[in-house]
Amino acid sequence: MAKTGLISVESRFGVAETIDRLVETVTRAGLRVFARIDYAAGAHEVGAPLRSTELLIFGHPKGGTPLMQDEQLAGIDLPVKALACEDAQGKVWLSYNDAHWLAERHGLGDASRDAVAAISAGMEKVVAAAAGVDQS
Repeated sequence: MAKTGLISVESRFGVAETIDRLVETVTRAGLRVFARIDYAAGAHEVGAPLRSTELLIFGHPKGGTPLMQDEQLAGIDLPVKALACEDAQGKVWLSYNDAHWLAERHGLGDASRDAVAAISAGMEKVVAAAAGVDQS
């Protein structure tokens, strides 16, 4: 599932369990969960088929504010998001925006460099934990 600006990690768990694990991981890390969206449930409501797909929106002002201070339009990509979805082969993927790609997209500079690095490292850590990926 390689797409420009996205990082995708195969999860050892189903979509709902992957997002449950992500909620637990980010909450334990002191981040706020703003929303959880079940796209498949929405599709079902209108009679449309969609494989299991859920989005989690989460973050903390400490992480995102420096990006917006550097370039306010970076707020369109904040708070951070992670999408768990099942592909046609039944594999579950947990995907998120690459923080360095976001920095490039918004022309962020030195003022937000440390925050971008922290977001990148933090996302890698919480996504790996939620997906059950060995981080050694």
